[in-house]
Amino acid sequence: MPVMAKPLLSISIGQHSTAGAKSENQDFHGALVPEGADLASKGIACVIADGISTSQRGAEAAEITVKSFLSDYYCTSEGWSVRKSGECVIGATNSWMHSENSRQRPREEGFDREAAGLICTLSALVFKSRMAHVFHIGDGQVMRLAEDRCDVLTTPHRVSLGGGTSYLGRALGMNRHVEVEYCQAPLQVGDIFVLTTDGVHELVGEDDVRKAIGVTGDLDVAARDLCALALERGSTDNLTIQLLRVDDLPLGEVEDLLGQDTRLPPAPLLEVGQTFEGYAILEKIHSGNRSHAYLACDLAENSPVVIKVLSTEQTQNPDAVAALLLEEWVMRRLSHPNLLAAAPTHAPRRHVFCVSRLVEGKSLYKSLLDNGPMPLSVARKLASQIAAGLEAMHRREMLHRDLRPQNIILNDRGHATIIDFGSTQVAGIDEAVPRAFEDAAFAGTMQYSAPELFLGDPASVRSDIFSLGVIVYQLLTGELPYGPRVSAASTPAAQRKLRYTPATTHNPDIPEWVDAAIARAVSVDPRQRYAEPALFVDDLAGPNQELLKGAHLPALQRGSVRVWKLVSAALAAALLISIITRPDVYSGPTTPSEEPAP
Repeated sequence: MPVMAKPLLSISIGQHSTAGAKSENQDFHGALVPEGADLASKGIACVIADGISTSQRGAEAAEITVKSFLSDYYCTSEGWSVRKSGECVIGATNSWMHSENSRQRPREEGFDREAAGLICTLSALVFKSRMAHVFHIGDGQVMRLAEDRCDVLTTPHRVSLGGGTSYLGRALGMNRHVEVEYCQAPLQVGDIFVLTTDGVHELVGEDDVRKAIGVTGDLDVAARDLCALALERGSTDNLTIQLLRVDDLPLGEVEDLLGQDTRLPPAPLLEVGQTFEGYAILEKIHSGNRSHAYLACDLAENSPVVIKVLSTEQTQNPDAVAALLLEEWVMRRLSHPNLLAAAPTHAPRRHVFCVSRLVEGKSLYKSLLDNGPMPLSVARKLASQIAAGLEAMHRREMLHRDLRPQNIILNDRGHATIIDFGSTQVAGIDEAVPRAFEDAAFAGTMQYSAPELFLGDPASVRSDIFSLGVIVYQLLTGELPYGPRVSAASTPAAQRKLRYTPATTHNPDIPEWVDAAIARAVSVDPRQRYAEPALFVDDLAGPNQELLKGAHLPALQRGSVRVWKLVSAALAAALLISIITRPDVYSGPTTPSEEPAP
């Protein structure tokens, strides 16, 4: 029996634009419906821009804005959320247009920079999975018509001067930085979205749109009729409208992104000496309750690779199958010397498995077991490399969530590579396919998971930084900063009782400023941690005077060896004074004549 095809995101588009009562049409619009993987990972984009009437280059600005969004949005990382992708593209376009405008110089009296500038409004709509994402700048409008309701999803960015006079408060190209209005709206089959410039929506409303669509059923014809209606009612502006009807929606499953691979059977347990899908199995290198890993040879390239397959217990778990496929999906979208890379593929697969390049060396965990704590210079170098790998992931809106010594490979030259992306959280995937595979607290290993995860909070950049801080602490001391108590502290009250054990308690050679940096990285409160891994590395390289001044933790909680030495000295002095001032205990030195007789 043939496998039923699953539904894909599908919309119908009708659009029309005309100069209306004006001699020139300074509006521009466009839409892009991609095919293949981009439809699931990036979605469908529709854009309208309106060049301001006071600018001679308004039409040029509108065209640049629409074409830039439709091309550049699809060039952003697949791991990025729609919001980050859209705002980055809009920000780049605004910066370029503002730079062009700033280069204009008055050459004669009466020169008007605005009239010669690239300035326009923008309203963009991205449909991805089962959600609509709206970006808006200026006085255009995005409206959603459901069966029983109408929602205007944008606000006009106009500033009223009173008496019916107003001016545009936000526009692309106007200022160095532009504030983008953003919102999301869930999709239902049958929803109609309406994008308009102000020449249309100031004179045409919800009832008119419903009537026009109902009369013709053809969205292009309805768009043309609505523009004609606005002109008939006295519009003096350019007229542009896009009508977008949601015809079908995906199920919001991992298969939307990974395609038919999720329907393949999981790979069986492999045997040394066998050939499997173009790989010769050489050695079993890991066996666990979730997966097994094998050293293999890629026969097409004669190169070593690592193949990961699910354990027998997990082969019937669809979430485990999806997680294994997503692990390779993540690797193929990362390229950094401190991150594990996927191996090339040569043919369609017949089973579900994951294949990566071989990283020579041993785990950081094994190195700690064999050699114990490391010198500060070595730990600092490793922290810098691990942080660089994390930064590369965070720039793509990916969170590792399982950073620990077992997942870091160290070669004989001291190069560190982060491996195992099975728990990685990707913003661009989560908004298309909300995953309920695992609670964030249990995505990684408890000793390295940030405290807020045990309260049910989502993972973040700062939770990855907590894991990095624990690793650095362990590299220098062989211990954990809070012992094994973090995972047991599952309430705010219990977490307030957690106390950081100064690294200097275990290793007096650690400088106080290094201890202060680690203490900040592993703060129980995520707001007190570093915002980026690189900032932590900077403070490991040189003293941060703000930390040493006590800006981060109370002195007794920082608890350096020096502090405790001072406390001990003070207590000793107090004891001595107490003894001296008690005659029954101490009456001063005796002279020979006062010595008692034997």
